[in-house]
Amino acid sequence: MKRKLFAFDIDGTLLGTDKQPLESTREALQILRRQGHLVTIATGRSRFMAQDIILDLGFTNYILCNGAAAFLDHEQYYQNLLDPTELERFAADVEQRGIGLAYVGLDDVKKNNHHRLAQMDEAMRTINYQAPDYDETFQEKNDIYQGLAFYDETDDGLFDQKYDKFRFIRWHKESVDIVPKGGSKAATLLNLADRVGIKQEDIITFGDGENDREMLREAGVGVAMGNAAPHIQKEAKLVTATNDNDGIWKALKELKAI
Repeated sequence: MKRKLFAFDIDGTLLGTDKQPLESTREALQILRRQGHLVTIATGRSRFMAQDIILDLGFTNYILCNGAAAFLDHEQYYQNLLDPTELERFAADVEQRGIGLAYVGLDDVKKNNHHRLAQMDEAMRTINYQAPDYDETFQEKNDIYQGLAFYDETDDGLFDQKYDKFRFIRWHKESVDIVPKGGSKAATLLNLADRVGIKQEDIITFGDGENDREMLREAGVGVAMGNAAPHIQKEAKLVTATNDNDGIWKALKELKAI
């Protein structure tokens, strides 16, 4: 059997709405590994936010922070950090505008100001975390893989032209991810596939969110979950059942991968 690369988003994909994986998902992952395929997470979460899922589901490979960090057999081989000068300029900008900001390292996240705390808490709770603590010097002591800016859709596009080293990707109605320009789950997946000798046509990706669009489009087979928005589903070659209705298992069966 030809070895393939299977990549799974976490929230809304590997996890149901109760933030737990389905038993069918657990079984599917085990089958793929027994068959010798490379199985990885591809998430917007950082390592400490994904650690419980990594351990629970037995992942040894994981792409984190929307592609800004990648691990193969638990060893980090790739990083793509936010430009510190541009980040400092952005922090001053959002401070003046009263927009909340947090910095994400591999193993911690800290807020950089005290704005929009209720929105920050609301967004973080959707991934089972609370608003981070304040640390104005966190970026001076840690590599920053990703930023979290807390503003709603009415401000979408506000920063895109001003910060040409950054991309802004909405993940919650109150928050966007800030990632390096050119960085994405898709770009890092293609890098991983090339590294291990797997062709692009043999990449199968599963996702449901805005930050999954590129990897659904660029994969040999992109599978959108049934709970994904219609414009996300349009990026995929296959739309499966929801994350609460055995979507991963059913898609893999349809693809004759299990």
